This record gives sequence, C-alpha cells and structure tokens, in this order.
Amino acid sequence: MAFFSSVLDRAGRGARPELVALALLVSAAPGRAETLKAHFSLSLLGLSIGHASADGVIEGRNYRVDISMRTTGLASLVNDTRGAATAAGAISREGPAPASYANTTSNTYETRTVRMALAGNSVRAVHVDPTPWDMPIRIPVTEANKSHIIDPVSALIMSVPASEPLIGPSACNRTIPVFDGVTRFDVTLSYVETRSVETRGYSGPVSVCAARYLPISGHRPDSVSTRFMAENNDITVWLAPLPMAHAVVPYRMALRTTVGMLTVEPAEFRLGGRRQAADQ
Repeated sequence: MAFFSSVLDRAGRGARPELVALALLVSAAPGRAETLKAHFSLSLLGLSIGHASADGVIEGRNYRVDISMRTTGLASLVNDTRGAATAAGAISREGPAPASYANTTSNTYETRTVRMALAGNSVRAVHVDPTPWDMPIRIPVTEANKSHIIDPVSALIMSVPASEPLIGPSACNRTIPVFDGVTRFDVTLSYVETRSVETRGYSGPVSVCAARYLPISGHRPDSVSTRFMAENNDITVWLAPLPMAHAVVPYRMALRTTVGMLTVEPAEFRLGGRRQAADQ
C-alpha cells in the first residue's frame, strides 16, 4: 500500500499520500500452501500510467510477498518511476507478524531504500537512505508509533476470524495500523457490498470496502495532499478470498486524487494452493 504511494510520490513529487490506501493488501491449513500471482494496470483519468505485480505465498505458518510497479507511457516521459518491495514473516492467529520488510523506489531524481526488522509486530530496527530532506519539520514518529503495527506489504494479507465468512462484513470491517519506515498511519475499511467479478485467472465474489486514511505521524503538518487524503471519502478496495489461509487480499482499488480518479485493476489474478513436501 504505502509501497505504491512512495513510488508514485516520486512521479508526482509531493503527492505521496495519494496512493497510501493501497495499503489496503490467518491461519494456513497444515500441509497446504496458498499462493497469489497477480498483474495490475494503473490508470489515472482513464489513461494508463503504469503496471504492478504481486507474488505471494502462505506456507505453513510462514508467508512471503513480493510486489513491484513501474510507470509507463506518458507518465514515464514525465518521470520514470519504479519500485520493488518484499516482506516476510510468520502467521499468527491475529494475522501476519512480519520479520522483515524492504522497499526500494527510484525516479529521475533519486533512489530511496527502506529496510526494517520487526518482531512481535513492533519495529526493532529501521534504515532509510536517503532520509527525507524535510524530516525535521515532519511530525515525529515515537517509539509507541512503532509498536502494534504492520508493514505496507504484509498489510495486503488480511486475516478473517475462523468462525466468520470470507465474503461480506467480516472481510472488510477492520483498522490496519501501518508503518512504512517513515510515516505511521491507519487505514480503516468498512463493508459496502458484495460483487461478482471475472478476470483472467479468477472468477467469483469479492467484498467491496470503503476505505479511510488517518495520518498519525511522520508526515508534514502543512501537507495539502495528506489533508486531502485524510478527508477523502472516495476510496474503495475490493477484497478476494484466500480460502485455505482464511484471509483476503486486495483485488481492485479506486480512489480520488487531487488530479482525478486513480484505479488499480487486475489484468490477471490467480489464487491457488499446492501440497507442501512431506518433510516441511
């Protein structure tokens, strides 16, 4: 989520919070692995601006998710922006408990790398290179802000209580506390409706959720784009079920930005399972 926002910040030079709601991406059945392979198209005002991919696996009590994106077409002529991020950790009853997170984004102006080590859903170490030039005037991130959080990539896996269905209010209704190495924010989801979708690799129901963004720390108090996102009532995230992991993951996203509607839609979306080796 914040991965895409930090990448497209460099495309817009100051519009980083515009895509933070993408951060809106359990308990795996023994002997099975749940997989996700997806390709997405990014468009703004109906015009293609880039593509992204996601590759994840939940295997036993462990998970790993890799995502990448790049601007294309006219957007790349203005600012060729690309990025890649990965997260790995363990699955607890409450959901992902990340152990590591790494994110590298680059554009015409600079390349930034973020690395975090985590334990117990708290940050143990974080390294950002280069540090944002305006860090001294941002709202300080406290040690408490780094506890009871999840990284932006691990946040794409959203657990659903074992007794609850994977489609409907139980899929959506939640607050996700995210720290991306620089900013701390919450994403709150609430159920709107259920729809049937069909794309290459997937056909079935999804839960449509309304999303709200709440900045907490690490942002500039005078940021117009942060204030816009905090007041934005036009954000939706569609969630598809991962049955064996009893979790949901983002299928589609749409949100209003300061320059128009942004959509992230799947060109291919494949969910699957495979048997693990007998000695795993």
